[in-house]
Amino acid sequence: MSQDNTYTPPRVWTWEQASGGQFASINRPIAGATHEKALPVGEPPFQLYSLATPNGVKATVMLEELLELGHTTAEYDAWLIRIGDGEQFGSGFVEVNPNSKIPALMDHSTETPTRVFESGAILLYLAEKFGDFLPTAFKARTEALNWLFWQMGSAPFVGGGFGHFYAYAPEKLEYPIDRYAMETKRQLDVLDRHLAENRYLAGDDYSIADIANWPWYGQLVLGRLYDAGEFLQVHTYENVVRWAQDIDARPAVQRGRMVNRTFGEPEMQLHERHHASDFAQKTQDKLEPQS
Repeated sequence: MSQDNTYTPPRVWTWEQASGGQFASINRPIAGATHEKALPVGEPPFQLYSLATPNGVKATVMLEELLELGHTTAEYDAWLIRIGDGEQFGSGFVEVNPNSKIPALMDHSTETPTRVFESGAILLYLAEKFGDFLPTAFKARTEALNWLFWQMGSAPFVGGGFGHFYAYAPEKLEYPIDRYAMETKRQLDVLDRHLAENRYLAGDDYSIADIANWPWYGQLVLGRLYDAGEFLQVHTYENVVRWAQDIDARPAVQRGRMVNRTFGEPEMQLHERHHASDFAQKTQDKLEPQS
């Protein structure tokens, strides 16, 4: 590996705002709101403030899966948060999630509204509230939670690590790309070995463990993240590919991918507020082949 320039860290780090990169304008070393902006609130019990990044897709897939099972009280409004415009730093959003990351959820069905932030917490909250997608047997429940928290701890190396340096950094640097490509492939191998002996991550039943992992690792092996499929040779993780395709075929997953989506193919975007009653028809119209 060659290195033309070396960097010596200063004794005290200072924030250089013009640091470059696609997300330079929204990254900062301080928390809190940058401007006053109230969040919209609709009629359904759940108000979701999000964007269709992998973490955002977890929440919309979960809500769509609950509606698919007939949980009408899981109806929700999806409000688009344009993170590139800094909307996550508005005062209303910061009240829901002081960490200023999507997705963020408000449950208005409780005696006083309940905020839920962090995508894994949202999945666990909804699973426990509705009694679905989380096994009740002790060992199976523990296994589902193992893989849920594995994803929460591992995916930042894929997104903030590999994805950032491979796809978004202002210049290509060999060392970080090699470092995080190695770790991403190691994680895919962890999943591939486990899925060689299990249909889903917690065993025979689809759970929040799968809903958490699929938007990251499933979409990665399906060629939807960072245009890195060939680079990472994702097709060699055959068990992960099988699992990813199986989940990708679920109607609720197909709908969940569309919500709050502002990029990609137009027919896979739906980024306006909706109720479950009319959303099903809108998505069906987009998903069905046109005659």
